[in-house]
Amino acid sequence: MADRLLKQDEIEMLRRALLEWGGPARCSDQLAVGMGFAGWEDLLGRCGELRRALEEGVPLPPADWARVLLATEIVFISDLAGSGLEWSTTTGLEDESTLQTLRSIQRKLADTVGSFHGRTPDA
Repeated sequence: MADRLLKQDEIEMLRRALLEWGGPARCSDQLAVGMGFAGWEDLLGRCGELRRALEEGVPLPPADWARVLLATEIVFISDLAGSGLEWSTTTGLEDESTLQTLRSIQRKLADTVGSFHGRTPDA
């Protein structure tokens, strides 16, 4: 399972990234749908659920791993919808170390989320 592949610092970075959606990051319903959520409100609710699941080591289905990864990528990089330039200020995580951690996660989850490349994760 993908959750066993990730180190604790990688899980913590994903959890922190999901928390950003309830803080400085904002997106439209359309972007939330593109990330595999029903809309903005669903994104907020599901991010809380996904954060708890990651903390508790609950196995996630591939569609949820795809949601977590894409939501993390967008919130980290996008200054328009995510935390972007404020990432290090709001999370306490430096851009360089976040990028290294994110690349490691992407490599480890490649097989798990591979079927979602180019499409929205289904529920």
